[in-house]
Amino acid sequence: MNILVCVKQVPDTAEIKIDPVTNTLIRDGVPSIVNPFDGYALEAAARIRDENLKTQIVVMSMGPEQAGNALRECLAIAADKAYLISDRCFGGSDTLATSYILMNAIKKIEESEGKFDAVFCGKQAIDGDTAQVGPEIAEQLGYPQVTYALTAKEEEGGLEILCEAEDENHVVGVKTPCLVTFTKPDFEPRFPTVKRKMAAKKAEIAKLTAEDFKDIDLSRIGLKGSPTKVKKTFVPEQKKGGIRIEEESGEAAGRKLCEMLSAAHII
Repeated sequence: MNILVCVKQVPDTAEIKIDPVTNTLIRDGVPSIVNPFDGYALEAAARIRDENLKTQIVVMSMGPEQAGNALRECLAIAADKAYLISDRCFGGSDTLATSYILMNAIKKIEESEGKFDAVFCGKQAIDGDTAQVGPEIAEQLGYPQVTYALTAKEEEGGLEILCEAEDENHVVGVKTPCLVTFTKPDFEPRFPTVKRKMAAKKAEIAKLTAEDFKDIDLSRIGLKGSPTKVKKTFVPEQKKGGIRIEEESGEAAGRKLCEMLSAAHII
């Protein structure tokens, strides 16, 4: 099986703080990491290869040169090859423009790596939380898509996907080629080995720019090709007060809340 995993380098949101004067993110000194949900997608691909050693895993990321660090981390964990999609004219792209660029990148990479059976993505990036890019890539490619996947298993002619749902998890079958977005499973991704780390440091990362995509429409990329406009960003006002209820279960917390509301003659 030939799998492409889309990854994004994001700021570690656990380290992000807000400037109280400007209400903007303080990015100075904030470390960059591989988007955690993309890490789950990479782990899902690696587990497929555990069962089928002929599986190839290619990772792709769109971003500045420093995004190459995220790609090397993926190479150290499980990926076989890596591609960086980087060009100044891609800057300012919203999710629609980004998905269009990545669709063109996928088609270009397939010229070298062969047709991908599946494209794996994280369900969303923790810096934007839109959960739009994966589904939009699927729409651009005309692929069937499965979202909120926990695990993926190779089956004849397709994949068997275990998906997260509100009531209980369910299994979905999908034919390849397809696109799957992953959420957090009940296990953690594997760690890189020393051998793979050393190889990743020396690995060549192919770089693709807009000039490599002969059919790309420049009016659909960057700020010009982005219909989404951010009007304002702000930090919500924190209201003081409130009561925190901590119980062993949701049911117990609900009973406690009802008792408190009843005692206050609210219900």
